[in-house]
Amino acid sequence: MVAQPARADRIRNPTAVFAGLDKITGRIISFEVAIDETVQFGALQLTPRVCWTRPPTENPQTTSFVEVDEVTFSNEYRRIFSGWMYAASPGLHGVEHAIYDVWLTDCKGGTELVVDPKEPEAPPPLEERRSRTPPRDVNQLPPGTQPPPGQRLDVAPPRGVPVEPRQAPSQRFFPTNPVPGRDPAGNN
Repeated sequence: MVAQPARADRIRNPTAVFAGLDKITGRIISFEVAIDETVQFGALQLTPRVCWTRPPTENPQTTSFVEVDEVTFSNEYRRIFSGWMYAASPGLHGVEHAIYDVWLTDCKGGTELVVDPKEPEAPPPLEERRSRTPPRDVNQLPPGTQPPPGQRLDVAPPRGVPVEPRQAPSQRFFPTNPVPGRDPAGNN
């Protein structure tokens, strides 16, 4: 018998709380975002999809699945982050941008307890696990390919995946404004 990790119940929260850092001014702003709402922090648009916490009787764990798009000067949208953020480890699971950093600090407002099934799923058969090929490093040349003789091969880091704008942000937070939380478009 293989030991399985314990599964705890979760609380679904309607609001995620983030902190954002403007590296130019050094200002940190805390802001709340409703689930499936898009807000703008500087050049970043954040949309949390879920926000989970644990009951007080469990070990604390606050997580949120977040999509973050960067709005460029030419008004293009690029997905720079799509994944889980953990409040317990903001340095590992936050968004690090050239100018702005954003990380999850809390989830709030939740009362709905979601009970996870206690029976874990069986792992896939050993043959199925072995048949998977490891992911290829995108910065490596394809097998059997040689770089041009006498030339240097530079590979640019990925700049994000182009995406279509989903919706206009309901709130805007610009840390360079003199009044925290003020929307320069006048949509306070």
